[in-house]
Amino acid sequence: MLQIEDVSLSLNGEPILKEVNLKISRGEIHAILGVNGTGKSTLAYVLMGLNGYRPTSGRIILEGKDITDFPISQRAKLGITMAWQEPARFEGLTVREYLHLSQGDAKSTLSPTTCLERVGLDPSLYLSRPVDQSLSGGERKKVELASVLAMKPKLAILDEPDSGIDAPSLNQVIEVIRILSKERSSVILITHQERVARIADRATCLCAGKVLRTGSSEEMARFFSIHCETCSHINEPEEELIKNV
Repeated sequence: MLQIEDVSLSLNGEPILKEVNLKISRGEIHAILGVNGTGKSTLAYVLMGLNGYRPTSGRIILEGKDITDFPISQRAKLGITMAWQEPARFEGLTVREYLHLSQGDAKSTLSPTTCLERVGLDPSLYLSRPVDQSLSGGERKKVELASVLAMKPKLAILDEPDSGIDAPSLNQVIEVIRILSKERSSVILITHQERVARIADRATCLCAGKVLRTGSSEEMARFFSIHCETCSHINEPEEELIKNV
């Protein structure tokens, strides 16, 4: 469904991603695992098509179509969405309106009410509330996850959930991911926690913008725990580790 072919990215002359190769199948949950500063979020921005994040080299192929040069709006129309680390605010827009807009022409079987229930929000308390500063960061994150469910995307990119007060619980995030997978949406889960990565079907360990290894989520969680959590080499993986991979 998605192919990332030799994707590299340099920002201000600094290499951030280095010949990244990945394949994501339809309906697959794929975790991108790595400590902070290893290029996980940058890879997400490249896939979403944010301004300033066009690959220096390589290609991104969605269902056989080269989307490397597509802007974010065109990728969204093709069914790619992302849950941001800092969810957006929409003055004058209610949660109900936001979820209806998110659905668009998507043939989702989930109503706005069901989407809110799935992320642990009471529809009777939230459907009429505005999506603005009156919602806490955790509440906006949950509403954003509900909107991802409403979209029924081909590819959902989810950054690791916040750990603050009222943030989505891991169980709620798992519920959202499982529903998306059941609807045949592919999910890329960005995380630095092995327990979160275990949700996935497969996982990829990223270090210094390089793919170290891809395998089952259990295998990659163990690999990360042994090699990555204690490694201080954010800018370059340890030479012995590369040899072992």
